[in-house]
Amino acid sequence: MYSKVLETLFKNSGVSVGDTIKLVLGKDSFTGVIMPRPEVGDDSILIIKQPNGYNIGVKIGKDAKIEKVNAEKKTFSFPKADFKPNSSLPKVALVYTGGTIGSKVDYVSGGVYTFTKPDELLADVPELEGIATLEIHNPFSILSEDMTYREWQTIAEQVAKALNDGARGVIVTHGTDTMHYSAAAISFMLQNLNAPVVYTGAQRSSDRGASDAFINLVCSAHIAAKANVAEVGICMHGSSSDNFCDFIRGTKARKMHTSRRDAFKPINNLPIARATPSGAIEYMSDHREISSVNKEKVVAKTAFEPKVALLKVHPNSDPTIIDYYLDKGCKGIIIEGTGLGHVPTSPNMKELSWIPHIKQAADYGVVVGITSQTLYGRVSDKVYRNLREVAKAGAIHCEDMLPETAYVKLGWLLANHKKEEVPKLLRTNLVGEITQRIETDWYM
Repeated sequence: MYSKVLETLFKNSGVSVGDTIKLVLGKDSFTGVIMPRPEVGDDSILIIKQPNGYNIGVKIGKDAKIEKVNAEKKTFSFPKADFKPNSSLPKVALVYTGGTIGSKVDYVSGGVYTFTKPDELLADVPELEGIATLEIHNPFSILSEDMTYREWQTIAEQVAKALNDGARGVIVTHGTDTMHYSAAAISFMLQNLNAPVVYTGAQRSSDRGASDAFINLVCSAHIAAKANVAEVGICMHGSSSDNFCDFIRGTKARKMHTSRRDAFKPINNLPIARATPSGAIEYMSDHREISSVNKEKVVAKTAFEPKVALLKVHPNSDPTIIDYYLDKGCKGIIIEGTGLGHVPTSPNMKELSWIPHIKQAADYGVVVGITSQTLYGRVSDKVYRNLREVAKAGAIHCEDMLPETAYVKLGWLLANHKKEEVPKLLRTNLVGEITQRIETDWYM
């Protein structure tokens, strides 16, 4: 609710949230849609969405006047795309799962809503009609922070079916917060992959003037329709401008900024390719090519062990957190160590050493992997004595794998391979998650 002064003004002016108004403050006036009041902030500040798409907040006093511009509220519905099949274009499946890319402001109510159907998203991107014939799938619509391994399994099954039914490539629209987890999971789940699987999303909803949704979709469509890549990757803005998108291997991508459009970066790796909105594709690193893959049926091997923990070492960290997960029946643990993969080993406060707890977990048959919270670089058990102590306790140093990728990989390995095979496979490159030679500088 807005303040009593504002609510009284609304009542006297015959307006409410969602109406288009002209607000007059002395010599100044503002026109726009009355937005709902934010959950926090000053309740005497009226939020108006202007015709240019940007919101303004105006402090309202007793001299304010409001004139209603629209005679009555209209029933709102998002426009929908009506793409017609074109047999001369490649068939690309689009698996729509929700996220910011599927959100837009309803200019009648002023609120932000998730599209109910993917063709509402595509209505704003007519360029796609000239790139591919789209086949749309909508297994669910969910924000990525609410994703679980069950949604990853559904995505993998949808992708495999689409490719086996003749799709040349697949686009998966997804929320950005956990997109790198999902892309890594699908990378392991899809066996015999023979086409590009392109995750994409948006940092800014499609109603905003600075939205990245449209170019991300267009570049993703170019990758899916014609790139000679048989891998899973994330295609998002490669710079803060609208000039190109990077297609980053799904096991090497990480979201590195909360809000920038170029938030996703390749870690210890170059992008597989770079695509422009006009359709140019530049290959930037070694990758699995379609031309080198036997055209076997794509298999979705989706079993996943959810009882895996991802733990972060920090000063004063309590190693009994490992005991907690053991009591909960945990089957695997990935530890984000410091530097080259350190954990507290010989602190003056002996009870803070992680070594006995790691050893106990390993003795119980729990697979313990070590990654680095620095992200860039490689962990090793051969540089410092303390690193060797970690290895002696039974932990496995996971080379240059990202912590999130190692977590997903371990969950997948435990569900799909014999237990005695898992430690060796954790350190074995399966889908580009481990590189023998780091390709990128440490800085972004």
